[in-house]
Amino acid sequence: MAKADGQIVIKKYANRRLYNTGTSTYVTLDDLAVMVKNGDDFVVLDAKSGDDITHSVLTQIIFEQESKTGNTLLPVSFLRQLISFYGDQMQMLVPSYLEQSMSAFTEQQDQMREQISKAFGETPMARNMQMPMAMMEEQVRRNTEIFQQAMKMFSPFAGGPAGTQKAAEEEKPKADSKDLKDLKDQLRALQDKLDSMDE
Repeated sequence: MAKADGQIVIKKYANRRLYNTGTSTYVTLDDLAVMVKNGDDFVVLDAKSGDDITHSVLTQIIFEQESKTGNTLLPVSFLRQLISFYGDQMQMLVPSYLEQSMSAFTEQQDQMREQISKAFGETPMARNMQMPMAMMEEQVRRNTEIFQQAMKMFSPFAGGPAGTQKAAEEEKPKADSKDLKDLKDQLRALQDKLDSMDE
């Protein structure tokens, strides 16, 4: 197969047809979706300009897949949140967060499949899905917490003064009461010294 830097080259022509230079055949978006699932690494180039248009073609594949009835992966609430980040100051963080989340999810797929396999072999179906689903929910919860913490680091004053104070109180770790007492005692002692120097 014809490859550039280890990638299969797909050329997109003005008539919107896609040509796989590796197999010397025209392909469809569905064919590219199968290639993605098979782990084939490819780049899509505009046949005329030579520009890399892989991103827009992959986005088009997602749109096509989402348009198929009963084949949606992206909830409406997620799409709304994603759209709200365009043009926002936090936009630069989103790609990295999504990439890391999907990588972590992919790494855990084998573990989830193993758990499902064990569960289905041992207990009734209704009970079987509890463990894998719990694992998935826990991963989503952790990813959401990480993202929210990252957002707070970059916008500590979001929500105005009242929101800032509330957020600060929520984020403030619960200090050990003994340590807090020791600190207060030290401050009092320091204040007493300062007062005695003034006299």
